[in-house]
Amino acid sequence: MITAKPLDLREVLEIIPRQFGDNRGFFSETYNRQRFAEAGITTEFVQDNHSYSASKGTLRGLHYQLPPRAQDKLVRVVKGAILDVAVDIRKSSPDFGRWTALLVSAEKWNQIFIPKGFAHGFVTLEPDTEVIYKVSDFYSPEHDRSIRFDDPAIGIDWTLDAKEFQLSEKDINAPFLADAEIFD
Repeated sequence: MITAKPLDLREVLEIIPRQFGDNRGFFSETYNRQRFAEAGITTEFVQDNHSYSASKGTLRGLHYQLPPRAQDKLVRVVKGAILDVAVDIRKSSPDFGRWTALLVSAEKWNQIFIPKGFAHGFVTLEPDTEVIYKVSDFYSPEHDRSIRFDDPAIGIDWTLDAKEFQLSEKDINAPFLADAEIFD
C-alpha cells in the first residue's frame, strides 16, 4: 500500500510507501506497479538512476527531456535529504512557470512523482546525499534540456544561500525559461 498526495501543482505527487518493521529493521516496497496503478500512476519505468552528492548545497537542475523522449520521474532519497523542485513548463498549462517543492529524505521515507511536462531539480540539504530515481524513457542527449535554477521569472526558493551551491557547467549555463525549448 502507498499513499499518494498531490502537491501545489496537482500532477506532482508525494508518494509515501508503507514500511513493515520489526526488531531487525524494516521492509518496504518502494515501487509496485499494481499499487501505483491503484493510486492512479500507470507509468512504465524503464531506467533507474543513482546520484551521489558529497556536499550540502549540490544543486542539480532544472532538467527535462523533450518529446518524444519526455520522462516521468519517481525520486527517492536513500541517504540524506533534498529539496526537490518541479516546474510546469507546458505552455498550454494554466500553471505554466509555477513551481512546487517537497522535502524528500531518507528519514521521511517519502518519494516525489514528477510527470512529463515538468522541469526537475533538487538541492542537497545534507552532505553525502544519495538519490535514486526511476524514469519512463531512456536518457537521450538529443532531447536533454535545462533551465536556469535561479530564473527570476520562476522565483524558486531553494532554502539555501546561493553561495552554498555546487553547480555543473551545464546548470550554470542553462537558458532562462523565456529562452528555453519547452513543451507546447
